[in-house]
Amino acid sequence: MNTDRSRWTLAPLALAFAVATSAHAGQDIEDRIQASQAAIQTFAAALQGELMAGMEAGGPVAAIDVCRQRAPEIAAEISAETGWDVGRTSLKLRNPDNAPDDWERAVLEDFDSRRAEGTPAAELYRHEVVEDGDEKAFRFMRAIPTAGLCLTCHGEVGGDIQHALERLYPEDQATGYAEGDVRGAFTVIQRM
Repeated sequence: MNTDRSRWTLAPLALAFAVATSAHAGQDIEDRIQASQAAIQTFAAALQGELMAGMEAGGPVAAIDVCRQRAPEIAAEISAETGWDVGRTSLKLRNPDNAPDDWERAVLEDFDSRRAEGTPAAELYRHEVVEDGDEKAFRFMRAIPTAGLCLTCHGEVGGDIQHALERLYPEDQATGYAEGDVRGAFTVIQRM
């Protein structure tokens, strides 16, 4: 892994992590939202950069492999940097490791309903403090809108792309999207 790139990619998290560190001292919800947004922006930018490099180096089939390998690594790096659980999920999974929990499933279904009513996917997010036994957590999700480039591997696929998906993700459900659809969501859990 290129450590110089990782440091540059994770640099925006320094501010978010500093903000989050004071969370245990009564940080307000707006600060948690902003810190979650910063973590998600870092994740999205890093992943997009890796995918674009993969596309340029070897086309869509190479990008699928880059996404398969690097997306979990980037999420793990950001999670380690912040101390939160950062990831992606969807109702139509490609990677079964990203399956939504009950709270995430309900939020994703709400996102789909709101999108069907005309709210742009890019405007959909939700936050909530949830209790699980004696533990509290701040939960945040932001929808992932399907952009034109996403359709290469998430739209109507065939040929080499379909074969690569069948090989790498035999139970893939993450195709058939149209531009503007909610493809899934970034998710952040900050333990309180």
